[in-house]
Amino acid sequence: MASDTDATTSTEIDIDTFLKVELRVARVLSASLVDGADKLLQLTVDVGGEQRNIFAGIRRAYDPASLIGRHVVIVANLAPRKMRFGVSQGMVLAAGDGDGVFVIGPDDGATAGMRVR
Repeated sequence: MASDTDATTSTEIDIDTFLKVELRVARVLSASLVDGADKLLQLTVDVGGEQRNIFAGIRRAYDPASLIGRHVVIVANLAPRKMRFGVSQGMVLAAGDGDGVFVIGPDDGATAGMRVR
């Protein structure tokens, strides 16, 4: 079975399929623990003048206070997903394996709402 760190891919897609995914820079406005969930944090993010609620499975790796003000990359055109705790309006990109989770963020100078290409 392939691990998350293997260099091989499981399924190739063409460029047109990839271009359907809208990646955007978002600024974390607030972050909090989710009662009853041991993996989730609830984030409110600014995506260039629009605020969104996102549930992210990064609780074990990040203290909520450490995320406030940080820029992250999100999948902005993911259909909203109703969860037990509320509706998630996007997905925060993160890399990880059995040893940790690492939120993907842009270099300094990027601003909320910028498209990632």
